[in-house]
Amino acid sequence: MAITDFLRETGFGNIPETVTRQSRLWFLDLVGVAAAGSRTPLSGLIRDHACAHFAAGGRGARILFDGRTVSPSGAALAGGMTIDALDAHDGHRLTKGHAGCGALPAVLAYMDAEDIADGRELLIGLILGYEIGTRAGIALHRLARDYHTSGAWIAVATAAIGVRMLGLGGPAARHAIGIGEYHGPRSPMMRCIDHPTMVKDGSGWGAMAGVSAAYLAQDGFTGAPATLVDSPDTADLWRDLGQRWRVLEQYYKPFPVCRWAQPAIEAALALKAGHGVAADDIARIEVESFDEAVRLATRRPQTTEEAQYSLPFPVAAAAVRGRLGIDEVAGDALGDPGIRRLSETMALTADPALSARFPERRIARVRFLLRNGSILSSGDTEAFGDPERPATANRIRDKFETYAEPVLGAERTRTIARSIETIGTDTPGQEPILGRLLASPPDGLSARLPR
Repeated sequence: MAITDFLRETGFGNIPETVTRQSRLWFLDLVGVAAAGSRTPLSGLIRDHACAHFAAGGRGARILFDGRTVSPSGAALAGGMTIDALDAHDGHRLTKGHAGCGALPAVLAYMDAEDIADGRELLIGLILGYEIGTRAGIALHRLARDYHTSGAWIAVATAAIGVRMLGLGGPAARHAIGIGEYHGPRSPMMRCIDHPTMVKDGSGWGAMAGVSAAYLAQDGFTGAPATLVDSPDTADLWRDLGQRWRVLEQYYKPFPVCRWAQPAIEAALALKAGHGVAADDIARIEVESFDEAVRLATRRPQTTEEAQYSLPFPVAAAAVRGRLGIDEVAGDALGDPGIRRLSETMALTADPALSARFPERRIARVRFLLRNGSILSSGDTEAFGDPERPATANRIRDKFETYAEPVLGAERTRTIARSIETIGTDTPGQEPILGRLLASPPDGLSARLPR
């Protein structure tokens, strides 16, 4: 099916119920991460930036968990970066990135700016973002020599969502997608892996570029053809639109750090729980994994961004505390002497055999070298949450509550969950309520996370 036909013709009647059900769960997960992410210095900075530099003008959209009104592209920028501020949202192995964190704030921005109060359109827009974004991400890795951030192809996805939301047809639809691809930020991802900062995965910038592209095309601005969509070398990725649903292929993240570190974290947690080992009994930890994971080499993180893009620090935190949550990648944990001891002395080795299996398989092995001379070994470990070992709906709901409730309070958290889980059904009047719940600030229930 042609991409413009797919964007125009997709409706609830031709989306399988398994797809809408899973999309609601990803929606819930993204909102929980956004609520927790709104506490970070990164989120505060980008929301203030959007208010200062992205005036609403003729069309306004509210910033996610902020309430202030800016332009739709500014709201997409701030929302995308707020979700990405905590690296705990879903992703896809072959894109090596994340579609949902850019797609959701773009959908919300379009609907707010265009005064669309239709829950089915909201959910369809999110699904379209996953379907277009995932394919565009795989296409970019196929065509480009360098590894770019998710923002590069999120721009294509969010422009495509705009084609649907703005009712663009004919040449304008193609121009929107072309502008989105052309202006998408082809940021060098490994530079941020080597030097972790707030730029992260470029998701918010890609969302902003895509939303801007759709409005530019609506006004008559023209764009070059989108190579990721139109190249003969990527045609196979687009033929199965409406038949193969890529939203079902996303992975769930149990921990708020880069996915590449999560196999080793899971292995460390299993060793600690399975053997009841105390952190003081561990002399040293050794990790073998694929090359990209070993590049996450920050050992003494000073910021939450550095902790999220580290392998040794979260593995050490898991070994010390027996868990890996938000508190382990922020605040006092960054100076915990026990965590630092194990992080600084950890041996990291890139195994060529494991590197050859990346990105389809992401594997780590962890060994605890104990002070008594014994060695505990994990064997090959993959992270939980891949489509072959998916998270249950209850586990995703529990994570949402864990992330959202300290920020939003119990009542608002429950109301958001109920609204999302019934979005697009026959329950009337929920969309404006959900819009307010997602736009309003957290009411000061939780202070910002320390930098």
